[in-house]
Amino acid sequence: MPLRQPKSRYTDPDFIRQLEGYSLTTAEILYRMPDHPSLLQTFVWQDYDLHPRFPRLLKFLRYWSEHLDGPLYRIRVAHRRLIHPTELRLVDGEFLLN
Repeated sequence: MPLRQPKSRYTDPDFIRQLEGYSLTTAEILYRMPDHPSLLQTFVWQDYDLHPRFPRLLKFLRYWSEHLDGPLYRIRVAHRRLIHPTELRLVDGEFLLN
C-alpha cells in the first residue's frame, strides 16, 4: 500500500519511495559496440527500484533492446535498502533546546 504524499513541498520523492520499499539499485551494463562488435562498452544505470523483480530496470533494458543498436552482453545488479522498517520510529514528542 503506497504511503500518502505529505503536503510539504520539502519532502524528497526519493525518500517517500524508500519508505514504500524501493531500494537503491545499480546496474553495470556491458554491451557490444555497434560498429565494432568485438569491443565492449560499460554503462552504469542507477535508480530506486523494487527488489527482487526490478520492474524499472527491466523496463529500461527492454527499451534498450528495442531501440538501441548496442546488443547487451552482461548486466550486473547491486541493490541496498537504505531505510529498514526497524530504523524508522515515529516519535510522539518534541524537545527544543536553546
